[in-house]
Formats: sequence, structure tokens, C-alpha cells
Amino acid sequence: MTETAIESKKRAQSRVAMKKIFSYILLTLFGVSMVIPFLWMVSTSLKEPGDVFTYPPKWVPVPIIWENYPKAWNAVPFARGYMNSIFVAVTVTFGQVFTSSLAAYAFARLSFPGRDKLFLGYLGTMMIPGAVTMIPVFILLRKLGWIDTYKALIIPSMFSAYGTFMLRQFFMSLPSDLEDAAKIDGCSLFGIYTRIILPLSKPALATLTIFTFMGSWMSFMWPLIVTNSMELKTLPVMLASFQGLYTTDWTLLMAGSIIVLSPIIVVFVLGQRYFVEGIRLGAIKG
Repeated sequence: MTETAIESKKRAQSRVAMKKIFSYILLTLFGVSMVIPFLWMVSTSLKEPGDVFTYPPKWVPVPIIWENYPKAWNAVPFARGYMNSIFVAVTVTFGQVFTSSLAAYAFARLSFPGRDKLFLGYLGTMMIPGAVTMIPVFILLRKLGWIDTYKALIIPSMFSAYGTFMLRQFFMSLPSDLEDAAKIDGCSLFGIYTRIILPLSKPALATLTIFTFMGSWMSFMWPLIVTNSMELKTLPVMLASFQGLYTTDWTLLMAGSIIVLSPIIVVFVLGQRYFVEGIRLGAIKG
């Protein structure tokens, strides 16, 4: 190898290294920008009310007011809100993953008249804003007598065009040889779905589970509309009670926000491996 070729190779390696360094710097800055609001929320939750808007701002409050957390917990019935949010989020997540996987299996693996047109029509519902369908769905639930019940909180959220689309794309990337072998052995369609499709789709199912749980846990507008009694309100709705018409107790509001966000952080940390794997596999196979 000539000296010129060696220098060209070194310059190319240097450019690649600089690109990597630049990418890492950008990602680090982006990550810091995402963490700063959370750190400020934690800092505010530990301050006295008069120290929230002091200038220059204090990142480390002195003194640290740990009493804000029990005050926030006792200000509204957070225990009841936790029970409601856990029940609603878990039920919606299970129902949405189940219905989405069934529909995705039908659209990806079964052949029936009008399958593609039906899928495109179902996919088209993703272009309709939720605010447009909110009032008709509310009127329908009122006629059914489901307002201010768990049915109104759970059943409308158990079906997802996005979840069906995502799982369908993943199911279509799976090899069909195992299904053919299962059919030869006499396995039913539902048996193929439960014994072959679902075990091979754990990353995609885990990704949809995380997205659905987080969305259901943090849902605010729909629970606010369909619930009237405090016994059925979820955590985001209860959290809004800290904001008054004229004043807002920012320290208790931030403390309550930490209480509400804690399960979401735990779920994401525990499921991050499947979440990242699902994105990676989807990017490769898509």
C-alpha cells in the first residue's frame, strides 16, 4: 500500500471518528434537554412555595421540604386514584394488545374477500383526530348508560388502529414455514396464533404494551369527560385539582406529578430492552 493510500485511509477514518463524536455530542445535548425539565420538577417539589420563582433559580433547594410529598398525597385521594389508574391501564393494555394482535394476525396471515380494502379503511381512522370522535362516542356511551362507569373508561380504548398496523407489519415479516408445518400437523388457526405468532412477536408485543400502558396511564381528557364521581377519577384528573382558578400550589403540583410519573418510569426502565429491540427489529425487517 502506497503512502498516499495510507494517508487517504487515515483521513477517512478521521472523518468517521469526527462524525461519531459529533453525533454523540448531539445525542448528549438532546438527552440533557430531556432530563432538565424532570430535574427541575423534582427540585420544585422539594421547595417552599415562596422559593419557586426566585431569581436566580435554585436547583438544590435549601432547606429541602420532604413534607410536600405527604401533603400532596393527602390533599387528594391518591390511593383511590392509583387503584383506578392501575385497573384501567392494565385492563386497557391487555385488551388492546389482544384485539390488535388478533386483528393483525387476520390482516397479515388470513385471506378473505376485501381484506386489503378493509385494512385500508381501518387504517384511515388514524387520520381522524380524537377530538372529532369524542362527542359521538360520549353520546353513544350516555345512551348505553355507561357514563361514570369503568366501562366508559376501558372499552373505547381497547381497540387501536395503530397497534393493529404495527403488529401486522411485524407479523408479515415472520417466516411462513412454521405455519405451514403447523397446518400439516393439524394445528388450528388460533393454535398457530397462540403457539407460533405470539411467541415470535415478543419484541413487538412488548413495544405495544409499553406504549399502550403509558398512554392509558397519562390519559387526561377522556377520563375527565366520562367520570363525575371522585371514586372513578384517575391520577391525571386528580392531579389537575392542584391547579386553582386564581392560584396554583406549584410545590404540591410537582410533588403530585412525581407521584404520578413514578410507575411510568419503572415500566419504561423494566421494558426498555424489549422496547429498543422492537424498534431495531422493525427497522431491519420493515
